[in-house]
Amino acid sequence: MSEPDPIVFVVDDDASVRESVQRLISSVKLRVQTFGSTRDFLASKRPDAPACLVLDVRLPDASGLELQRDLAEAGVQIPIIFITGHADVPMTVQAMKAGAVEFLTKPFRGQELLDAIQQAIAKDRVAWNQRTQMAELRSRYDTLTAREKEVMKLVAAGLLNKQIGADLGASELTIKTHRGRVMEKMRAESLADLVRMAEKLGISSIE
Repeated sequence: MSEPDPIVFVVDDDASVRESVQRLISSVKLRVQTFGSTRDFLASKRPDAPACLVLDVRLPDASGLELQRDLAEAGVQIPIIFITGHADVPMTVQAMKAGAVEFLTKPFRGQELLDAIQQAIAKDRVAWNQRTQMAELRSRYDTLTAREKEVMKLVAAGLLNKQIGADLGASELTIKTHRGRVMEKMRAESLADLVRMAEKLGISSIE
């Protein structure tokens, strides 16, 4: 799967701020979507692509800090850049401790925001690729039969075909066939490659 173009989400209840930030981001050829509230943002269908969130702290419904917490609790990993006209030190510390990329006080220079956005997207691009690769790996693993999964686990644990056959009550030739299918379905180029895949999937140990 080729990597889609990154996107920047902007959540701010001030329409003039949304418009100016949208123009700024569009000027560097980045996709951008704007929202007037956290509710609108959460209700939207967001594209699966590297992204970041430019988020106002004070909003009419849930605050930006509450949205940051809710996204974290829901397992939604998206780098956040906070913008605010009313910054205070405890608020900034709370946001940064919770993983915010940057905390900008209005009025800020456009280049400051663009630099923070590029940093956030670079961070999410790495995470997006890792998530995509992991999803692809799980998809391949799901194509294995129950017996092939057993064989993969034992191969990854370092057992020889003969040992696996004894363990599963099958001939060495049958295990060799299963092993070949596992390598093919998982698209593993070597035993070391298959072992790495098993480790990522959390199936490389024998209870």
